[in-house]
Amino acid sequence: MNKQTQLMEYVTQDVVAYLVEDYKIDMVKAMYLFYTSKVYEKLLDEDTGLYFESSAYIYDLFKSEYENGTFLQNEI
Repeated sequence: MNKQTQLMEYVTQDVVAYLVEDYKIDMVKAMYLFYTSKVYEKLLDEDTGLYFESSAYIYDLFKSEYENGTFLQNEI
């Protein structure tokens, strides 16, 4: 596994854990919500470099997408 993939996996684990804690949902639902998001799609795109950002930053992007129904991030 390369370094980028490892970073993506660590961030994904953190974001899913944040979702479980903040929204009081089970892990399966949290995983589904994140894996089907635009933020996750961007996280997996190595060209965006999003995997270099902190888990908290990516979680904030996800929360914004989830709560507003759209992904808003000009830099990506």
